[in-house]
This record gives sequence, C-alpha cells and structure tokens, in this order.
Amino acid sequence: VRAVIAESFERIHRSNLVGMGILPLQFEAGKTVESLGLTGEETYDIVGLKPRLESKFAIGHTVAVRATDAAGKTKTFEAKIRIDTPQEIFYFEHGGILQYVLRQLAAQK
Repeated sequence: VRAVIAESFERIHRSNLVGMGILPLQFEAGKTVESLGLTGEETYDIVGLKPRLESKFAIGHTVAVRATDAAGKTKTFEAKIRIDTPQEIFYFEHGGILQYVLRQLAAQK
C-alpha cells in the first residue's frame, strides 16, 4: 500500500491522493513527526487497513502504524484514514480513479 502520513490535508490534496490510489493517513491530534520521534527513514507497516475497508469503516477510521528504523527498533502509533466518502473507498480499492473507471468500462463490454 502506498501511503502518505501528514498532520493535516487540504481537501483537494487529500482527494487527489485517493484518486491516485495513495492512502492519506493523518496523525492523531497533538501528534507530530517530532513528538513521535520519526525521521522519515523508517519502514512503515499499516495494521488493520483491510478489515476497515471491507467494513466500509463501520469498525472505525483509525489504523495502527508501525514504524521500524534501520536498527530494528519499532514505534507504533494510531493514524486516521482520510478516505472520507464511500466513492473514495472504491477508487482506493481499485488503485485510483483511472483504474476504477477503466474496470467499469471493461465490465460493460
């Protein structure tokens, strides 16, 4: 999964990320790169995304993010999934709006 983690998103930028098949994640209120001690050099794992998408977020909009640094030390924190509309779920699940539209067109033939 390709993802971006930020403190906040402008509406159009968030929507564009989803449209490109990139998962926008937002730090919890009061959490920042600095407060979590992240450098950007970590490897990130998103835990629990699939069940949330499958439930259409009935089980919540947050996931655990596990950051592992080069030494193998991990930090885990919660992040909000910023897929904000039901239609965006479809776009994201298809890898973006272009792939979604192409699959819809192919299904009609």
